[in-house]
Amino acid sequence: MKTGPLNLITDVVGLRVGNAEEPRLRSGITAIVFEQGAVTAVDVRGGGPGTRETDLLAAENTVQAVDALVLSGGSAFGLDAAGGVQARLRQQGRGFAIGPARVPIVPAATMFDLLNGGDKDWGLFPPYRELGVAAVDAAALEFAIGSAGAGFGATTADLRGGLGSASAISPEGYTVGALVVVNAVGQVIVGQGPHFWAAPYEIGAEFGGLGWPATLPPEALTLRTKGQPGGNTTIAVVATDAALQAPVSLGCRRPGGTGSGVDCRSLAPSLVGEQ
Repeated sequence: MKTGPLNLITDVVGLRVGNAEEPRLRSGITAIVFEQGAVTAVDVRGGGPGTRETDLLAAENTVQAVDALVLSGGSAFGLDAAGGVQARLRQQGRGFAIGPARVPIVPAATMFDLLNGGDKDWGLFPPYRELGVAAVDAAALEFAIGSAGAGFGATTADLRGGLGSASAISPEGYTVGALVVVNAVGQVIVGQGPHFWAAPYEIGAEFGGLGWPATLPPEALTLRTKGQPGGNTTIAVVATDAALQAPVSLGCRRPGGTGSGVDCRSLAPSLVGEQ
């Protein structure tokens, strides 16, 4: 399948992405900012989801579009980032109009990175609100992936996690883009490496061009997971330029459920609905 020009979620016209991170903290946030209100839906899974304003996305509710989305590190503390994004967008005149008042709609989801070795002794006020403001200011068509933004402090069972993005153009000409924070419980490489589980889906040489191993090493059959139970989260945004209407796209509470299959193809083991 053909990728978009940047092979990033921003190949979908009408959105920009900004990252902000704090190396000492080993954490960060990513903001997806829409040029105009975007029709959205949500699929929340896992035993301990950390979210903000996702209930607004239900079809029966008043709000039909959002101004931005936030993915963050910091577990529940990281949800403060949405307040910073909201404040900056309000300064720019964005938001849901209620008389003369405007309220930017900024749903958010967070992942657990509190035990990754960063200095989380932030005192009374976590820094995520300020990181949210910085992420809006940094929003652009091109942005860093890997150890950046919400993926800055992400981990897996064998390698660092991070922020990833890709895009594809359908035969009908629609562009679909994805942005994912991988803080997974499983492995991304086969055994001790260097081959990746996702090698069959590699585009170009993004995984080093090594392909699939000729034979699976014995250690590839050993279940290997990371750290403390509950310390894993994978969160994602999928965007498209196909025209969607709120009653149709939001009528199903799990329209994005099929996207979870990507985890199963690139991680071992993969827990659908990790949180």
